[in-house]
Amino acid sequence: QVQLVESGGGSVQAGGSLRLSCAASGRSFRPYAVGWFRQAPGKEREFVSSISWTGDTTYYADSVKGRFTISRDNAKKTVYLQMNSLKPEDTAVFYCARATALSSRVHDYDSWGQGTQVTVSS
Repeated sequence: QVQLVESGGGSVQAGGSLRLSCAASGRSFRPYAVGWFRQAPGKEREFVSSISWTGDTTYYADSVKGRFTISRDNAKKTVYLQMNSLKPEDTAVFYCARATALSSRVHDYDSWGQGTQVTVSS
C-alpha cells in the first residue's frame, strides 16, 4: 500500500508562488498517475492537475492553465505542483492521490493524502 503526504502549503499574497510536494512511501508508487485536487470550504473537491507515470503527459484544469505546472521525480517518489500567479480563488486544501490511469475524475483516484492548506490573500 502507498501513502501520500502533501507539503508546501502556506499563506501568500495574490500574485505570489508556492510549490507543493506529494511524497510517496511504500512500494506501490509505480506505475501510477498522480493527480492534484483542491477543496475550498463549502465546495466539492475539484481537479487541478494530473501527470502520467512517465511524466510525458499532463492535464490541467482550465482555471490553472498557464499558472500551475505539475512534474514528478520518480527516483524521489515525489510529485510537485508549482503554482505561480496565485489568486484568492485558489484558496483551498490541496490533495494528491494516485490513479491507475491518467484522469481528472475524483473517483478514479485512491490513496489520498491528508491535504495541505493554501491561502491566498488579496
